[in-house]
Amino acid sequence: MDWPHDPDGEEGSEGGRKYGHAIFAKKVDEDEDFPLDFAEFAERVGDDPIRMNYASVVAAGDVLEHVEEDSVDDMTAYHRALGRAMRAGGFWDYNPVEEAG
Repeated sequence: MDWPHDPDGEEGSEGGRKYGHAIFAKKVDEDEDFPLDFAEFAERVGDDPIRMNYASVVAAGDVLEHVEEDSVDDMTAYHRALGRAMRAGGFWDYNPVEEAG
């Protein structure tokens, strides 16, 4: 896909690449966006690029379609919902439970 902008930004995400949760964290304001409705959020950011790892960039909507919650009340719940969605969608490269076993 031809992205409208680099997910790392012109400054390389403050000097280094950011992935997954770090990119999603920049898309919300903790003081103003919660409670967060995921359907509205997906409409707003669904086409934005999210760098998942060193080799892949996906549309935010590709991850958000795997979020099971309708809404979340705070940043912690937001990140937990996104983590579950990333694992459910196969975007998560590392699973400590599987790696430890």
